[in-house]
Amino acid sequence: MREIFTIILLITISVSTFGQEQNSGADSTDVLEEVIIKGYEFNRRLIEVPATISVISKAQFNRYNNISLLPALNTAPGVRMEERSPGSYRLNIRGSSLRSPFGVRNVKVYYNNIPYTDPGGNTFFNQLGFYNINSIEIIKGPGSSLYGAGTGGVILLSGNENKFQRGASLNYTTGSFETQSIHGNIKGGSEDLNHSINLMYQKSDGYRVQTKMERKVISWDGRAKVGEKGTLRAHFLQGDLYYQTPGALTLAEYTANPKAARPAAGPTPGAVEAKAAIFQKMYLAGLNYNLVWSSRWQNNTTLYGAYSRLVNPTTRNYERRTEPHFGSRTVIQYNGNVNRSELTWIGGAEAQQGFGTVKVYTNQQGDPGNLQSDDEIVTRQWSLFTQGTLETPGGWIFTGGVSFNLLNVQLQRLSNPASFQEKKYNNEFAPRVAVLKKLAPSVSVYASVARGYSPPTNAELLPSTGVISTELEAERGTNYEAGIRGSRLNGRLTFDVNAFYFRLNNTISQRRDQSGADFFVNAGKTNQKGLESFISYRLIGQYHPVFENVKIWLSHTWHDFHYSDFQKVTDDTVDLSGKRLPSIPRHFVSAGVDAVTNIGFYANVTYYYSDPIPLNDANTDYASSYNLATARIGFRKMLTKRYSFDLFGTADNIFDVKYSLGNDINAFGGRYYNAAPGRNFALGVSMRYVW
Repeated sequence: MREIFTIILLITISVSTFGQEQNSGADSTDVLEEVIIKGYEFNRRLIEVPATISVISKAQFNRYNNISLLPALNTAPGVRMEERSPGSYRLNIRGSSLRSPFGVRNVKVYYNNIPYTDPGGNTFFNQLGFYNINSIEIIKGPGSSLYGAGTGGVILLSGNENKFQRGASLNYTTGSFETQSIHGNIKGGSEDLNHSINLMYQKSDGYRVQTKMERKVISWDGRAKVGEKGTLRAHFLQGDLYYQTPGALTLAEYTANPKAARPAAGPTPGAVEAKAAIFQKMYLAGLNYNLVWSSRWQNNTTLYGAYSRLVNPTTRNYERRTEPHFGSRTVIQYNGNVNRSELTWIGGAEAQQGFGTVKVYTNQQGDPGNLQSDDEIVTRQWSLFTQGTLETPGGWIFTGGVSFNLLNVQLQRLSNPASFQEKKYNNEFAPRVAVLKKLAPSVSVYASVARGYSPPTNAELLPSTGVISTELEAERGTNYEAGIRGSRLNGRLTFDVNAFYFRLNNTISQRRDQSGADFFVNAGKTNQKGLESFISYRLIGQYHPVFENVKIWLSHTWHDFHYSDFQKVTDDTVDLSGKRLPSIPRHFVSAGVDAVTNIGFYANVTYYYSDPIPLNDANTDYASSYNLATARIGFRKMLTKRYSFDLFGTADNIFDVKYSLGNDINAFGGRYYNAAPGRNFALGVSMRYVW
């Protein structure tokens, strides 16, 4: 690992946060020097934050087709977002998709300061449309010292622009597979009292059989200044999502026709016959109040309530799931001085409670049949946390934090035979210590040690097999990390590189039975080593007669993840120790060129490469490596001080590469493969008027 670290450090010293120097958004220099990082409650410039955090701005999302968040997220080292079919997302931060047949697990997500991950540990990331998110902070590694359960990382989503400006915007995109996306926004009020309304509609017929998708999202944000020292923010979101699920294919089926849906097999119907799909509705409402008591003390408190309903006819059965939940998070902050050093202390608490019902029926061609199981799940989660940060005159920043976490899950089976089970995960301490040293005003190094824990989610305690799995234990692990970031050459070169070693115990891993239903086991211990790096270099800056900006960037991730102690569950004589963790490529690379002319024409070209991916614990089957190319060409212009527009065209998978994305891991009978789209195109226009 030392040799690889040295080579990459010397050849590709790189950044995990970058952006575009266009008419909107921040470039990599801005992120390092100007953008304030909220992660770990630091509220500092990234150059002063002793943590591995990637920032993705709106300008970076706008490098692609303005339909999906996926390609922009995949430019961050250590992060892989997958889409098995339109609307079916899976997010992987340092291997966290090992537990996720779909959706986002083992990653704590906050949206506009609201806990977006439910008390049961699941996150409906796909309910958020492209225009609901303005920026993302990705904290990699255990964030339990401040954010509760999760060894995979933390994601902080912001839907609000930094500066309020009254106006209206309209965005429309159309493309291959009958894709249509339309979004409207209106902002009104004043700096002290304002609101924003978003309406979004998106549809696609999909690139495979049984992959139609339709998404409708309505959101409202309000902000009011309360007195001289208080700010009240309110948020409401309603999401209505429908997408069909084609099912995974065997290698022979994938080779013969990658666009096909899963066919019937014996008594198991095919995806088309079963009308396999997801019907998902979600309502989220939250209030956030920030009060600055004095120059030294302030408090930020959030209250929220949410309701989600999921209906899922599959080739196995028909499931109805409802999950109402509510919660609160409060943080008190103190800023003061100790001799010539600056001290920041925070303390706070987070609490969530959920009441879930899960009913499973036989599937009669897309309609519910006979009741198979009827379960109720009550989840209570508490977290108390504190953190202190000391900045000395010599450019040193020391920080230490710890949380105390409690989780209680009650599962009541009402169907015959009735049963009641309870599982408690108590007295879980999650400490974190870190140190940063500024070597120069624009260069810093840092190191950290953090312990994390992640109990099973409700979907893992009650998986699609229907067997209650309260024997599952929480994952626990310790992460060691070091990094360097900064900028040189008057800000034209920016870089951020980090190396980590993570040892995880009781690793939770996914399995699938013959019918395709998933279940989970504690898979012993894992050793996870990695190097994540990114470089951005501005070839042409200001005052060029033709170009406003020309920039190249390169992201590289090396992950060496292995089981260190794992006996196969179904056969104790099979030792899988030393095998690579499935779902995780050893190397993946993203690179690009951005060019903006003075008159408004621009182009973004992106390249992506992934190593072969192991598909099962035994490493006997692999998904092939693949290379992708994407391009966006457009014209962006401010016609007047009030009116601007952006007209663009995009091409994805330009060389029509055949590859599988969002593979089903440890699938029975080798049914791993979900074909990704071939070559496809989109055209779009964005218009904005301010007043």
